[in-house]
Order: sequence, then structure tokens, then C-alpha cells
Amino acid sequence: MVNTVILVFVGGALGAMLREFSMLMVPNLADNFPLDILVANLVAAFLLGLVTGLHRRQIVSEGAEMLVGTGIAGGLSTFSSFVYGAVVLMSASTASAVVASVYVVISLVLGYIAATVGLRVSGQGSAPM
Repeated sequence: MVNTVILVFVGGALGAMLREFSMLMVPNLADNFPLDILVANLVAAFLLGLVTGLHRRQIVSEGAEMLVGTGIAGGLSTFSSFVYGAVVLMSASTASAVVASVYVVISLVLGYIAATVGLRVSGQGSAPM
């Protein structure tokens, strides 16, 4: 139990740092489209799918899944920033409401694809277990 908490803590710190680096390095697009948040969430979805598939195939340990899946992916992804980005876009103007809607749909569709690709890369496929 203590090891799991430490792994999640360390992974979460690494993921949060990766998120901050991505927010500093990835520019926002026109209309304040939050590309940095989208990239962070897509990378996290891919990592979660990948490590989950590898764990299911018993290629990585439960500790590795906790470190990467719960810790790093959890620290890297950010639902609150995702929603806040949509709110900021939505409140800017009528045209931005369209951009916000596109952002939400793109985030969900590409997030699903990223997690599925992660599972497939791991050799697990996309079927839930």
C-alpha cells in the first residue's frame, strides 16, 4: 500500500511537470484554442491506454501501471483545464462558442483514439477487460 502511494505521488509530480512544460512549449492557436491542454490530455490518454494494455498482458508490473497510468497520466491530463478552456472560449463571443464546441468534440474523439491506439500498440487491442 505504501509503495503504491509513493509510486502515484512520484508519477503525479512527473506528470504535472510534463503538463507545465507542454503548456509553456505548445502555443495556443487562433481564437485562444487551448492546443497545449489538448496535447497534454491526448498524450495522457495514449500513455494510459499503453500501460493498461501492457499490464493486462503482464509485460509491466502493477507498480509500473500505478506510476505511469495513475500517476504520470493523471498528473499530465487535466480535466479542470479542459473545461476551463472551453468556458473561456465559450464566453468570448458567439463565434467562439463554435470554436469551444469544436474543441470539446475534438478532445473527446481524439482522446478516445489516443487511448485506443495506446491499447493497440501494447498488443492488447481495444476491447475492455
